[in-house]
Amino acid sequence: MNNETYLEIDGSFGEGGGQILRSGMILSTILQRPIKITNIRAGRKNPGLAAQHLTGVYAMAEITDAEVHGAEVRSQDLTFAPRTLKPGNYVFDVARVQPSAGAISLIFQAIVLPLAFADAPSTVTLRGGTHVAWSPTVHYLQEIFLEHAKKFGVQAEITLNKWGWYPKGGGEAVVKIQPVVRKTDGIPGLKEVRLLERGELIEITGISARSNLPKHIAQRQQQRAMRRLQDITKKVNIELCEAPSIGQGTVIFLKAIFEHTVAGFSALGARGKRAEKVADEACDELREFIATDAAVEPHLSDQLILLMALAQGKSAFTTSKITRHLTTNIWLAEKFLPIRFHVVGQEGKPGEVSIRDEA
Repeated sequence: MNNETYLEIDGSFGEGGGQILRSGMILSTILQRPIKITNIRAGRKNPGLAAQHLTGVYAMAEITDAEVHGAEVRSQDLTFAPRTLKPGNYVFDVARVQPSAGAISLIFQAIVLPLAFADAPSTVTLRGGTHVAWSPTVHYLQEIFLEHAKKFGVQAEITLNKWGWYPKGGGEAVVKIQPVVRKTDGIPGLKEVRLLERGELIEITGISARSNLPKHIAQRQQQRAMRRLQDITKKVNIELCEAPSIGQGTVIFLKAIFEHTVAGFSALGARGKRAEKVADEACDELREFIATDAAVEPHLSDQLILLMALAQGKSAFTTSKITRHLTTNIWLAEKFLPIRFHVVGQEGKPGEVSIRDEA
């Protein structure tokens, strides 16, 4: 394939991290548009592709039979040309490139939408870190992302078999993905979704989990969160969870359930970090969200952009915070598709995002 057919993407734009790589490959795969990404993670302390990013590249190459150049550790340039989209049974291990507790959620984010656009079901086993820093936890994917993706027409589920913490990893989750329902012309189509009002708060649920650590740690996380949330609603239910794992770790995950939407907030334990502080971090994020009237929290908002871009109609949502991740995904989607997003609000503040008339 000659260079003129590649869509060129500057990987240093906006957020400038691994998100551009993942989102670029997702849209490349679904739209069958080859890409060339340059300056990958150029502004990071260790620029270029890290091991967990390479695992994502290899996974996408396998499900698309792609021609790939530049897939090496520390490479800042990558070309990715998908040939076809192959549903099936796959196993992807984040430690394939080097032993690590890299987040399996980053692999999940890369493969779930493309395989939803395949013409048959797929089952994907993911191994690595399930609850690690700087990435969504498996519980967030289960309870928040997939709940919203279902509104657009994406039918998928993720089952947690083993928990994986930093630094050992070793977690495992199984993802089952059904094909998107096809329109009358036979082309897969996502539905318009408008999330402008969240409605009344119904309840707050959650888990306080620990692996190979004293039970009182999870109990203290639970008790602190229950006390901190009682003034928001009396309907708070946080369950204790003993998590099977080869490593040690703790997490608290909170899910706020509203009439029209759900929102999720997580915090991880660490050596020397008090259990109460773990609970406080998650509660602070939840309370900050509650203080606005937005329907979508910041971690979800950027993940909705590709769904909106690929859906029919003019989807829209209100968010409690416009982030650089959000505006970067918008910039990328507009490079691939003849659509334009409309953003009302400033970065770091609440706002509204919508699809407007095609360019």
